Amino acid sequence: MPPTDDQSGVGAPKPRSAGEKPAPGQPERRRALKRLVRGLAGPSRRDRILANLDLKALQGVEIGALASPLVRPEQGDILYVDFADTATLREKYKDDPTVAIADIVNVDALWGSQTLQQCIGADRKVDYVVASHVIEHVPDLITWLAEIRAILKPAGALRLAIPDRRYTFDFLRPESRLHDVLDAYLSRARAPLPRAILEVNNLARAVDCREAWDGALDIDNLRRLGNPKVGIEQARDALANGTYYDTHCWVFTPLSFAELCAEMAQSDLLDLACDFYVETPRNQLEFYVGMVPGADKAAVIASWRTMRESLLASRTYQNAPPSAWRHLTSIVLLRKPRRRLRAALGRMRANLGGRRAR
Repeated sequence: MPPTDDQSGVGAPKPRSAGEKPAPGQPERRRALKRLVRGLAGPSRRDRILANLDLKALQGVEIGALASPLVRPEQGDILYVDFADTATLREKYKDDPTVAIADIVNVDALWGSQTLQQCIGADRKVDYVVASHVIEHVPDLITWLAEIRAILKPAGALRLAIPDRRYTFDFLRPESRLHDVLDAYLSRARAPLPRAILEVNNLARAVDCREAWDGALDIDNLRRLGNPKVGIEQARDALANGTYYDTHCWVFTPLSFAELCAEMAQSDLLDLACDFYVETPRNQLEFYVGMVPGADKAAVIASWRTMRESLLASRTYQNAPPSAWRHLTSIVLLRKPRRRLRAALGRMRANLGGRRAR
């Protein structure tokens, strides 16, 4: 590890007494060392998400910034959009130790019953939209992306940070497919559908990200995070009264996201192309996608297929832990049917072996 200011060793700055002036060039050397350390560590998540955006020269929207905005007002012309105003958010998260209440941003526009275009102004177009860990929460994915597309300038950009199912509490859940998002789209969902509420309460598990990367998870014994009975009660309430239960409506891996976007584009439900993507970094739980408006349907589809093919050809992606969905039947059907299946497979192998010998 590179030495810090309070560590001795080669390259560490020597301590100086109070009032002593730094030697000529010392601040410059220290700044150069910090730049070197940052370079060795690779780009930060913020740099990955905001790559090549000149924030000072552009107008943007950040959705769901809460207390950790990627773009601050002093860094550029930014509009904060959320589902509730600042006071409501502070009340909602007052007992959440992971949220610094004092740092919650001043929300500029509320996106709920009205469209995104209506909430930022009927004639306003922006250069970029950024959202970190938001897309998985939106009840209607197709409409959400369409409304973002509507406020972007022709050369605009959408930047997303998306949790990767393989390293989060969604580990056991199946990836979202076209029929899932079509269900929400045709239902005009304004709150998470009962299916998503039930799935989270039944399948959410405590997952150690590093263990997931190392393939060291004890899948059958992961700690349950939800409660199936509570899930049924919430689903009934959501169905009868439209109550909003915040949850992960959608589940992605980089590969499944590329495949879903290609299918949506093929069905004329998405006109945003893949501009770039960043695979989930080692021992991290999120990946990054940049999207741009696309008028040419064939080019939009091709961009997502290119992302898919690139992922399939990537050694780092192929070496990541495999899907856990294949383990689900053994958990749902419990141990006895699994033992029976193994015994049956064993008998089949024995029979095949005997036939080969003869």
